[in-house]
Amino acid sequence: MTNRLATETSPYLRQHAENPVDWYPWGEEALQRAREEDKPILLSIGYAACHWCHVMAHESFENPATAELMNKYYVNIKVDREERPDLDSIYMGAVQAMTGQGGWPMTVFLTPDGRPFFGGTYYPPVPRHGMPAFPQLLMALAQAWTDKRDEIERSAGEITTHLSQIAPAGSGGEGVLTADLFDQALNGLLRTYDSKLGGFGRAPKFPPSMTLEFLLRMHIQRDDAMALRMAEHTLEMMARGGIYDQLGGGFARYSTDDRWLAPHFEKMLYDNALLARVYLHAWQLTGKPLYRRIVEETLDFVVREMRHAEGGFYSSYDADSEGEEGKFYVWSAEEIRAALGSEATLFMTYYDVSDVGNWEGHNILNVPRGPAEVAAALGLDAAVMEQRLAVGRQTLYDIRAGRAWPGLDDKVLTAWNGLMLAAFTEAGRALGRPDYTDIATQNAEFLYTNLRQADGRLLRSWRDGAGARYNAYLEDYAFLADGLLALYQTTFEPRWFLWARELAEWMLTHFEDPAGGFFDTSDDHEMLLHRPKDTQDTATPSGNSMAAGVLLALSLYTGEGRYWDMAESMVAALAEPMMRYPGAFSHWLCAAALIMAEPREVAIVGVPAAADTRELLDVLQSRYRPALVAAVGPSEPVVPLLADRPQLNGRATAYVCRRFVCLNPVTQPEALAEQLDGLPTDDR
Repeated sequence: MTNRLATETSPYLRQHAENPVDWYPWGEEALQRAREEDKPILLSIGYAACHWCHVMAHESFENPATAELMNKYYVNIKVDREERPDLDSIYMGAVQAMTGQGGWPMTVFLTPDGRPFFGGTYYPPVPRHGMPAFPQLLMALAQAWTDKRDEIERSAGEITTHLSQIAPAGSGGEGVLTADLFDQALNGLLRTYDSKLGGFGRAPKFPPSMTLEFLLRMHIQRDDAMALRMAEHTLEMMARGGIYDQLGGGFARYSTDDRWLAPHFEKMLYDNALLARVYLHAWQLTGKPLYRRIVEETLDFVVREMRHAEGGFYSSYDADSEGEEGKFYVWSAEEIRAALGSEATLFMTYYDVSDVGNWEGHNILNVPRGPAEVAAALGLDAAVMEQRLAVGRQTLYDIRAGRAWPGLDDKVLTAWNGLMLAAFTEAGRALGRPDYTDIATQNAEFLYTNLRQADGRLLRSWRDGAGARYNAYLEDYAFLADGLLALYQTTFEPRWFLWARELAEWMLTHFEDPAGGFFDTSDDHEMLLHRPKDTQDTATPSGNSMAAGVLLALSLYTGEGRYWDMAESMVAALAEPMMRYPGAFSHWLCAAALIMAEPREVAIVGVPAAADTRELLDVLQSRYRPALVAAVGPSEPVVPLLADRPQLNGRATAYVCRRFVCLNPVTQPEALAEQLDGLPTDDR
């Protein structure tokens, strides 16, 4: 027998549809029942790719005896944190306040009106490692609800008051952006940098995509060799590690060890979007083939395995298959010998495969030694070796494809699609891959058709056969606007620029916090305990940091001072946290770098496909230029940067400006290069 979750669109909720637990999705029906029956609420929050969510489900939620206790004493609510980041943020704050830590699965006990009074994460079925057994906890709290109601009410009131009084970093504050900001941030990153293995801090290690992006910008902006060294070392170690899928491409969520060897095997769309983008920028800076290969393999993986036929990108792949973490990805030496025959020795040497294994008796493919070192040790030509390895990889990929696959979370989230839209767009432009540009355009069309409402507002989530639902959040607007600006700067179709500007205006109208920045939810969102506002960059940029970057770019395109002023005040307010905790505010640091870089606006008046226009565009696109926006097309008011700019002598003409102070227009690629690169010129 199924429960109410069987009709939900979230794959995570549907995973629990056969539980004997009388689950409700979050909504008025559940809340009303809790009020009418005066029962506490057991709120369980997780996501489809969460390994320990599955563990707790198997141990507790599928257990009839445990389910009986839950059903008798509680109103039970399941929430997909990816569909409802507002609920996740509020109640994660409560759990962290109560326990000092958080994570998923998240288990929170609420009063009937939604106030938290007890919470934690994973609870085992029997007492273990100082944690109570979940059934014991259920009974103890049920008894407390009856016998110690006053204490529970008091605790719930105190926690709720605490949550409402917590001011996010930078709220209502003022700050000043100076060069010292970057000195302090870089020194902070250097102190935690793992000079041997790459990355920052100790295990577990998460891919620090935004931190690496900031380091690349510091190299460009300040010619900081150490910044580039930290970034490149980390990029190379991740690419060679088990955290990267050496057969199929794409990155896992994080590495459980400090060597990047043993991943938590789930694959998230957002990680791969952010990492593809930073590897692309590293390739643009250095020209190293490794970085380009990682970009293309990662994006090809997304196209092959995480893309809906109509253009939307799916959310994640589970870590588990057949109930076992990583089973889909690991190998035994016997399997590889059987598959590759005489080529097995080379493959096993290169990818660290042995009879004893490198992880729990199995082998995770990784590259502990560089290709040149292995080729020299084996007396092989490096190019020939790579050809042989490529054949082996394809053979093993085909065998792996016949295994039981990890679960796929096939919902389409607007925010995460915005991140991947930007990655495909930039890769199409930089790598000369029109197929990537087409994929990006199809994605934007998909989002416009399926997740934009008639009045311009966005929805959060879409799933095939169920359509779109949930009011969108700040990050949906900001991430998508960023992706659309990237798409405009590749295709130069004005509609993408206009849509990005529309989204920015929606943010300003419905999300703005009078104290500064933006709330995570709109002004007409469901009333919750409080209106969340997160400024910290986590696995993804905060909605606020991305919004600041979007407003800065739009100001350069439009000349709208209000966009720039608001963004600059948002960034400046976080100067102190950026200096103290650079790893947690890396996307903010990128926005600060743009403000301090004397960004340039380039208008090329001409037909985008014409040869003379392309010659000028090639100059723009020949390098990674993060502090530049470009508009191409006829002189028209749709994109203000192009307005009132005539062509010279009937040729495509480039106008270069620095914060609205413009150089003389030029028509020759060499002259444009001089202006962009700051070489001496008489064109002022």
